[in-house]
Amino acid sequence: MSQPPVSPSPTFVLDGEDIPFTPGQTLMQAAKAAGKYIPHLCWHPDFVAHGSCKLCTVKIDGGRYGAACTLQAAPGLQVENRTEDLDDKRRTLLQMLFVEGNHFCPSCEKSGNCVLQATAYELGMLTPHFDHFYPDRPVDASHPDTLLDFNRCIQCELCVRASRDVDGKNVFALAGRGIGSHLIVNSPSGQLADSNFSAADRAASVCPVGVILPKRVGFAVPIGERIYDPAPISAVEDEQP
Repeated sequence: MSQPPVSPSPTFVLDGEDIPFTPGQTLMQAAKAAGKYIPHLCWHPDFVAHGSCKLCTVKIDGGRYGAACTLQAAPGLQVENRTEDLDDKRRTLLQMLFVEGNHFCPSCEKSGNCVLQATAYELGMLTPHFDHFYPDRPVDASHPDTLLDFNRCIQCELCVRASRDVDGKNVFALAGRGIGSHLIVNSPSGQLADSNFSAADRAASVCPVGVILPKRVGFAVPIGERIYDPAPISAVEDEQP
């Protein structure tokens, strides 16, 4: 008996190219599966998306805008991603993130392995443009294995989600509102050493910038040999923890 024909996967159009998807996938998930890069910071394939950074904003059917990490793929959607207009808006978002925290790449041990830095290179952001805020948030060196430099936090909440959803510990949280929003440690003293955080936690390795750093291994991999030094983030994104 002959087998019934297999129905082709539904597709949407991303920058003029048909992208297959599985029902239930978001635009981001389908694009990533197809090897297509949509710029993002707060999205991670291991965690539920919440669309906070807005860097993955795309244009749908020539009109409305939406976050690719939360928008469900649908047959026939016309999605614009890497247009000059969208990338210009993304550069502005990146410029604001750079000045809201202390992001000085030449002196940061995360340089070459930083998603914020690599995304700025990918989008051609050559200057922070705005005045720096120079936040003064205490560095927490209390833990024997891990250093926290809160000054670099971009509030992507990846550490919050990793600690809650994977580690089951709720070590990290965001406190405050608006410009006063900041990352905190859930412990009696507010210090990492007084929490149940471990260097083996998923939250220890998920930070896309230089906030959560392992001690005693700084610059063990020389600048020039790090993930984003030889190739852009759009080509090597899958190597990021």
